[in-house]
Amino acid sequence: MKKVFATALLVALAFQAPVIAQDAAAPAATEASATAQTADTAVAAEETTEAAAAPAEEASYTQVFKKKFIEGDPIWMAPVLLVLIIGLAVVIERLLYLTFASANTTKLLNEVEAALNKGGVDAAMKVAYDNRGPVATLIYQGLAHYGEGMDMVDKSIVAVGSVENGKLERNITWIALFIALAPMLGFLGTVVGMIQAFDAIEAAGDISPTLVAGGIKVALLTTVFGLIAAMILQVFYNLILSMVDGIVNKMEDASISFLDMMIAFDKKNGK
Repeated sequence: MKKVFATALLVALAFQAPVIAQDAAAPAATEASATAQTADTAVAAEETTEAAAAPAEEASYTQVFKKKFIEGDPIWMAPVLLVLIIGLAVVIERLLYLTFASANTTKLLNEVEAALNKGGVDAAMKVAYDNRGPVATLIYQGLAHYGEGMDMVDKSIVAVGSVENGKLERNITWIALFIALAPMLGFLGTVVGMIQAFDAIEAAGDISPTLVAGGIKVALLTTVFGLIAAMILQVFYNLILSMVDGIVNKMEDASISFLDMMIAFDKKNGK
């Protein structure tokens, strides 16, 4: 009987040991899980805060611009913004046109000369026709009048060059107008703002910063926006002028080279 009790006691102790171990490990696991969940929650909260801060910062610039635009009085700020938008539209149109008008004149002249020596005037005209830009137009018109003599070739190049130069400078005067108009509109808002400030002083019969602050703010903001618009357009205006000058110089150099080419071809063919 004692052996039976002893055996039963040992079996009970054997079964009880894993239970005790599990009970002891459960609080530790629970504590570790809670710590991990707390850390994950903190990281998630930090990421959420950073993610929310970025849009807030981006939105703040828009809100600041909108606020300053309204504080500057939309009646005077809207014309300045409209001038800037229209001016930039003209700038984009000119930049695209001048970019497509630019070409490798040396390569074009070499191709025209090769076609002229190999296939004659018709082949050279086809090469010029397949290329874009004012230089190709000059060459094409000069070749088209070759049958009328070298004097007509020279005159046609000069005439077409004047036309192409006018196309290059088209709409540039509008950009110059907007550059002058933007600060003038800003100064107009400045004058109106100062008049409002003095009207407030006259109505109150006393000089107080709170009375004139609104009018002076309108004056300063309209001036700032007008000057910024003018500076932006001025940069693009100078860029466009430099591009036009570069293309015109290429046209002149190409015209001289083309005339020399045609004179050599004319002598070679005995005309």
